[in-house]
Amino acid sequence: MTQASIITIGDELLIGQVIDTNSAWMAQELSKAGIRVVRRVAVGDVWEEIWTALDEESSHADIILITGGLGPTADDITKPLLCKYFKGSMVVDAGALTNVKNIFENILKRPMIERNLKQAEVPDNCKVILNKRGTAPGMWFQKCINETDHNKKIFVSMPGVPHEMKGMMTDDVIPALKQQFSFPHIAHRTLLTAGVGESFLADLIQDFEEALPADIKLAYLPNYGMVRLRLSATGVDKTTTEARLEQQFTALQVLVKDYLVTNEDLPMQEVVARLLIAGNKTVSTAESCTGGYIASLFTAKAGASAFYIGSVVSYSYTAKENLLQVDKNILETLGAVSEEVVIQMAKGALKNIQADYTIAVSGIMGPDGGTEDKPLGTVWIAVGNTHHIIAKKMQFRFDRQRNIELTATNALNMLRSFILEQEASAIKSK
Repeated sequence: MTQASIITIGDELLIGQVIDTNSAWMAQELSKAGIRVVRRVAVGDVWEEIWTALDEESSHADIILITGGLGPTADDITKPLLCKYFKGSMVVDAGALTNVKNIFENILKRPMIERNLKQAEVPDNCKVILNKRGTAPGMWFQKCINETDHNKKIFVSMPGVPHEMKGMMTDDVIPALKQQFSFPHIAHRTLLTAGVGESFLADLIQDFEEALPADIKLAYLPNYGMVRLRLSATGVDKTTTEARLEQQFTALQVLVKDYLVTNEDLPMQEVVARLLIAGNKTVSTAESCTGGYIASLFTAKAGASAFYIGSVVSYSYTAKENLLQVDKNILETLGAVSEEVVIQMAKGALKNIQADYTIAVSGIMGPDGGTEDKPLGTVWIAVGNTHHIIAKKMQFRFDRQRNIELTATNALNMLRSFILEQEASAIKSK
């Protein structure tokens, strides 16, 4: 099976200043194309480290994909290094030069300097990949690693800017790889569970997992109170492979039916959004401890105005009183993190924003603010409509950001369950 390795270059990746999203996206796209990624490596802007990575990764993989280090500044050393690694000479590529000039003259409308023009320089022994989204061209090299190996390894260098890299991968690199190699078909099916731990799930489906055929693998992907289960199948024929995978996936859904959220690879907010759109319903949010995070999850979806009305971020007592009509006496006697307050927040949001459903949250995210009776991570969540509101106390134990994300996930799942219960009741009453 053809194997690939991904090298991401940049000191900013190693010190955590920038999160490496490139290799994750690339691995997903390669997997869809039937290319197995065997290694992902990050190295700094150091000549020796990049050179060593090229040697090492070419000993493990047939395809080595590289991102980063193609900019116009002194720390961008990938291009001159590749030129020396492949024993080439630097030349100006006419197509790349035209592309750079067009961007500066017609899009940016500012003059170029010599440093910008050098973006069009490439090793003379590479195939140039035009950058339709930026100035730095991609480069495709092929090389026999040693005298006994007659199969050429493919090295592809692309910009580190995600938008530019994705354009090259989609339009040029993957189509070219498909022409050069014959890849097996790889299929994935993923479901989402909630309200159950990874260990319990593993016990529940142990017999199923042990009976899986060798070409179908099961992966557990836990995250924020949920566990995704992914089945992956590999085969020569697409139709046969997907049919065998679907048979196993159907059996898996039956086993986890009591905890199943969706049989698609979707985030919780998308599951809720689809429920709302299907029922022609809307939702609002009243957020304290999450500071608008739940609203941001909803509105990150294009077309969110079809189901999402708006939010009140009421962080202070005054905001809760004035914007959501929470009773001042209750706030002073019970505190903002209480069942009574979060229910009143939900009622205020329903009245003022006038959506069909609402979510309200109030809690102590940390790192300080906890008390003996309300320790850090204490959260109250309310969901409901004008007819009925339910509230639940949660206790989380992580850092501030993770507590916020856990609150949002649990709130969304509570609303999902509430909507399904309402729909079931409506059907019963007919």
